[in-house]
Amino acid sequence: MSTDPLAWLAELEGVASAYAATRDGIDVMLRDRGLRQTDPATTAEALALGAHASAVLEGSTATIEEIAEGRGDEIAQDALRLSASVLSLTPQLKQSPLQVFARLHAVAASTALPAEALGRPRDAESAKRLQGLAEVVLSSSQVPALLLAAVVHADIATAAPFASHNGIVARAAERLVLVARGVDPKALMVPEAGHLALREQYESNLRGYATGSQRGVHAWALYAAEAYAKGMELSPLRPVKRPRRERG
Repeated sequence: MSTDPLAWLAELEGVASAYAATRDGIDVMLRDRGLRQTDPATTAEALALGAHASAVLEGSTATIEEIAEGRGDEIAQDALRLSASVLSLTPQLKQSPLQVFARLHAVAASTALPAEALGRPRDAESAKRLQGLAEVVLSSSQVPALLLAAVVHADIATAAPFASHNGIVARAAERLVLVARGVDPKALMVPEAGHLALREQYESNLRGYATGSQRGVHAWALYAAEAYAKGMELSPLRPVKRPRRERG
């Protein structure tokens, strides 16, 4: 019997196959588009696209051009600031996910909340919820990393453990899991853009997850696999141009 806390979810109908197919598709696209030839500029572009999508999902009206230039409204600035620091937390996620969640919030909300509120749960129940999620991150090693990322995202977004910026933090934590667990080590996917492209389903399935019912959690898991595939499609990674063979 598996000791992975998410094993029950991976065993629900369609989940394992959906995530296997999505991971295969991601691996193929990363390989075919020249993963080894990428540079930091491509990662930076993917992070900027993600920051824009996350900000829009949070209510921002900033354009991608404004984001790319470091401008835009306050929400956009918060998301961009967080995207610039998220990858530095990769090693820490493997050791102290609870501290990582706190740090993500502290960075995102640094200009919006007083210092004493940064990174701190709203109440005892929120602290307990975050602690439980951190334990899931540390002990979940047998289910697909994509599935773990989906649960981390939904749990933070729906529990809203911090006084502000929970959506932005949730999506940053999701991306961080994908990087730390080796799905997307160079952060070339844009999962946030996948959620934005499927916004109606995204918001509906988050509401379902928030009910805590098996049906709602199951539906979110299936939705997230689709969103990750879309996020890979929206990557700024350019296909490798292969030389044309002369016929003759």
